[in-house]
Amino acid sequence: MTILKTKLVKPIALFFMATASLFAQEGPTSISISVDEEAPTISKHIYGHFAEHLGRSIYGGFYVGEDSNIPNTNGVRNDIIEALKGLKIPNLRWPGGCFADEYHWKDGVGPKGDRPIILNTHWGEVEEDNSFGTHEFLELCELLETEPYLAGNVGSGTVEELNDWVEYCNYDGNTAMANWRKANGREEPWKVKYWGIGNESWGCGGNMTPEYFANLYRQYATYARNYPGVNIKKIASGADSDNYHWTEVMMRDVPHNMMWGLSVHYYTRTGWPPTGSATKFDESDYFLFMKHCLRTNEILDTHISIMDKYDPKKRVALVVDEWGSWYAVEEGTNPGFAYQQNSMRDAMIAGLSLNMFHERADRIKMANLAQTVNVLQAAILTKDEKMLLTPTYHVMKMYAVHQDSKLLPLSFESPKYTYKGETLSAISASASKDKNGLVHISLVNIDSKKENEIEIDLNALGIKNVTGEILKSDKLQDHNTFDNPDKVRPSAFKDFKLKKGKLKLTLPPFSVVVLEGK
Repeated sequence: MTILKTKLVKPIALFFMATASLFAQEGPTSISISVDEEAPTISKHIYGHFAEHLGRSIYGGFYVGEDSNIPNTNGVRNDIIEALKGLKIPNLRWPGGCFADEYHWKDGVGPKGDRPIILNTHWGEVEEDNSFGTHEFLELCELLETEPYLAGNVGSGTVEELNDWVEYCNYDGNTAMANWRKANGREEPWKVKYWGIGNESWGCGGNMTPEYFANLYRQYATYARNYPGVNIKKIASGADSDNYHWTEVMMRDVPHNMMWGLSVHYYTRTGWPPTGSATKFDESDYFLFMKHCLRTNEILDTHISIMDKYDPKKRVALVVDEWGSWYAVEEGTNPGFAYQQNSMRDAMIAGLSLNMFHERADRIKMANLAQTVNVLQAAILTKDEKMLLTPTYHVMKMYAVHQDSKLLPLSFESPKYTYKGETLSAISASASKDKNGLVHISLVNIDSKKENEIEIDLNALGIKNVTGEILKSDKLQDHNTFDNPDKVRPSAFKDFKLKKGKLKLTLPPFSVVVLEGK
């Protein structure tokens, strides 16, 4: 009898253990939030944007010209100005991208009829008439109340050319450059703070080695001077994706006081050239893109560990000045224009990426979505007089509450999103406290089929009232069109209960939620 009892008890015990484990896995995910006075501030510049002379980004996107029937201010569409003000965009990067290293800024100032026509060899081999140049861009930034981020030409330009551009924009005096600016209609200098020195110098910006570029950067940075009233922040062309050697060499060979930031570019894509449709995809494609997006964690952490080795005081910022999804272009469009639609999958990529940047806010001080209008993971799409806001736009507007807020560290173990034997973390989260004492929590559930229950302990924060907003839709492939521009849009989120300092909520599949507590 003893032997029989032993044989029976063990399977029964194992059964109950397995059952308990199953129920534990199906219970709510518990998130704890702590207050850390040493936690960094989430720089508003993480919410930067990128506008390149690529496809219909500038011409037919931002800029339609003063004579257009589309309502505009100095040639810039009023509806785009209004939409971007709604995002509170903190900075805008221009003119590239790869275009920056074939752009000679002096071609784009002065009377428009005198500006030379050039060939945009990188993007579609279209003719560029230079009607949108330095004055037009910096006036756009003033309309948007945003900081300009100018990318200087190192690939085909000269040290003198960059030096002259900085002087033209920033010096208030009686020099040739300052007087030329005044003659072209701008009396006061713009005092541009952010300057990129080179772009993708490992590739389209010159196919350089990091050792060569590090020395070249030092030369260019020396002559990109400060002028009274503005100390410029120089951003060095950094690595592509997992090119960790580039970061190693730049941090080793460039004095830290010569660069405010070092860039890194990482796109969520499946290879080169980019493949897959932005809207015609299945769960297999979706899972693969989520996997590539979540690899951002590894990419960022490895670059940051290298930077920490050379710069433990974190004086040099990591600048993710190109990020976003990249698919094949829409059918029937110019292959060189990088025009793609934007679905709920892109909303997931936006939410995940921003949460990952927040988590590393002690090192990441700037990031730029690629791109703002009509290119790649665009926030805005236009077609003639029509304009629409994409799911990515809506996520960035929901998340704007985190700008310049104090990071609140989170602790939790994410449930898994499983597909064909592979697993990913289903939940991504971030929290911050703004200067008015409001707490914001952003949550993403990437699971394509399963809702996830969340429990958040708010006792340490003294929160008594919570409101929320959600972005969700019926299908992963759902997107906004010019015939149906509001198919995907945020709505009020009420599927939660707050009791005794514990907030319980349910996140629908592939959804983004932002909560506000006070």
